[in-house]
Amino acid sequence: QVHLEESGGGSVQAGGSMRLSCAASGHTDNTINIRYMGWFRHAPGKEREGIAAISPSGGARTHADSVLGRFTISRDNAKNTLYLQMDSLKPEDAGIYYCAAGAVTLTLRSRAYAYWGQGTQVTVSS
Repeated sequence: QVHLEESGGGSVQAGGSMRLSCAASGHTDNTINIRYMGWFRHAPGKEREGIAAISPSGGARTHADSVLGRFTISRDNAKNTLYLQMDSLKPEDAGIYYCAAGAVTLTLRSRAYAYWGQGTQVTVSS
């Protein structure tokens, strides 16, 4: 079993920055380090949206058009930690952010991921 725990959420003004972290624990040796991870966002009244995904080595990444150029996904396999650097935040970026792991390809489709964190709330004030 793999456990994912997000941190770093909170409140920020529009235009500000925030970094989310996702610490993985449990049976990570053969799962996290060799599989794809991602960040998802669930805003009120909207469907869950794939924000970014990253390959096991970190060499390949993809970001949703809505955050391209503002958000950056990265990972530190030595620390079993996934990151999401969010810059130039907008009010529409608010929501609950979830990290996910266990996909076998670089994808923003939530069904591809086997493991999910509990989420962290991000609030952006205008």
